[in-house]
Amino acid sequence: MSERIAVCPGTFDPITNGHMDIARRALTVFDRVIIAVGTNPLKQELFTLEEKLDMIRASVEDDSRISVDSFDGLLVDYIKSVHACAIIRGLRAVSDFEMELQLALMNRKLSNDIETFFLMTDYRNTFVSSTIIKATAAAGGSVKGLVPEPVLLKLYEKFPSMKRE
Repeated sequence: MSERIAVCPGTFDPITNGHMDIARRALTVFDRVIIAVGTNPLKQELFTLEEKLDMIRASVEDDSRISVDSFDGLLVDYIKSVHACAIIRGLRAVSDFEMELQLALMNRKLSNDIETFFLMTDYRNTFVSSTIIKATAAAGGSVKGLVPEPVLLKLYEKFPSMKRE
């Protein structure tokens, strides 16, 4: 049987503990997970691609089953290039489902041999998003416990007035 590889895609600006939880839990079904950082030209991003890749690699904590990569263009093309069979997406609330369903259906139209798997976030991460993290940090609030330690340190650099509880 061949290795089952799943891709957990996103802009990860920044990656949160919720994202990391989804990637780790996907390992209960897949042999390997690739956290793939994509670009979204419609989003104003805080971190550069290299900063994101560095933070995610530092957050993986030497789990050889999780790798970190980046891609441009269509996700389905990237998935084929790394011989993956699935897309992993996390859902926090019903509001996430509508957009995720549309993306999954478009990806299915583009390549009907790639499956999308949805994982519900852990209840502790239901309210956490990259947008909320950035807004809280920019306003000086603490996001400790909501992002991996390497991300927290980078946020302190970007927002020196952020609380350091």
